[in-house]
Amino acid sequence: MNARIKIVLTLFLGIGTLSSVAAQTSNDNERHIDEPYINTITANAHVHKARKGIMIIGDSGSVIAASPFGYNSIRLKDYASVANSYKETFGPDVNIYCMPIPLSSAYYTPDSALSWTSDQRNAINKLFAALSKSVQPVNIFTTLGQHAAEPIYSRTDHHWAPLGAYYAAQHFAEVAQVPFLDLSHYDTVVHHDYLGTMFMYSKDSLVIKSPEDFVYYVPRDIEYTTYYVNLKIDKRHKNAITEGTEYTGRFFIPTFTGSSSYCVFGGGDYKIIRVETSANNGRRLLILKDSFGNALTGYLLASFEQIHVIDCRYFKRNLKKYVEQYNITDILFANNISHASMEVTCNSYRNYLVQ
Repeated sequence: MNARIKIVLTLFLGIGTLSSVAAQTSNDNERHIDEPYINTITANAHVHKARKGIMIIGDSGSVIAASPFGYNSIRLKDYASVANSYKETFGPDVNIYCMPIPLSSAYYTPDSALSWTSDQRNAINKLFAALSKSVQPVNIFTTLGQHAAEPIYSRTDHHWAPLGAYYAAQHFAEVAQVPFLDLSHYDTVVHHDYLGTMFMYSKDSLVIKSPEDFVYYVPRDIEYTTYYVNLKIDKRHKNAITEGTEYTGRFFIPTFTGSSSYCVFGGGDYKIIRVETSANNGRRLLILKDSFGNALTGYLLASFEQIHVIDCRYFKRNLKKYVEQYNITDILFANNISHASMEVTCNSYRNYLVQ
């Protein structure tokens, strides 16, 4: 790897909006989020409820369209039990991490609309409490809260922004005790006038009047090769029918622009991705994810010598054989908190061990 690359082994804390924020370096602190998040950004903003309960927050031209969260403690405990079962299955040679990803409503819901969405901090605490001591929680609720004044979530899309994924990857690298490449070693790419998925979901005209910049970051001086296996999906977009032949391609795909900009990370969900890097540290990561997890991979290329990306909805192989085939050392559950609360997500992960 080029000697100019600076590897950062400590967490960059930044300026936070959490009360009494402290560095989350101990396993105990990872397991319970003590301090509530205090919204100092949009606490008094105007808000109205659109289609599907989506909250339209703020003024025309700069609104935030935020998805509500529905709390299901049974499903969250079930998700934790799945992570526990993976640790039991793969044993001491494979590290298991659980990183529930908050929705933007965790940080930007005005005070007047708090009853419209469940408490995500409380939900994550319940999930972490159900994890085995041998499964490592990754508390990015606190990390993202420290950066909530920055554009860490898209205003017009249901996903987080690449900057949010970067900070989450940074914190995960600290928990996993692997090197991490500082953002100063990335080139910035900007797509102007971006409108994401939230108009399609909400049908609220204020979203159309609030385009934003989609900003992502491409690493310099890192050697890596990306391998893809495309999945043919059924007409209902529910199941993978067949797998294609493996091929190589770019991980950051610049041809995805406009409303498809979030697909720059590997081209979307309908594929199995393997990235081989020059990290050469013996660490091989498998990311089990929904679409939120797509943006993580590009910010861990200096951290693991291989990164495998599998979507929780479409993978049809036996995961035990897959882990053995590629000598996986680390498995990260990286689902947004709503996906982690779904029965279908938990069932998919269980099926991966037996199919």
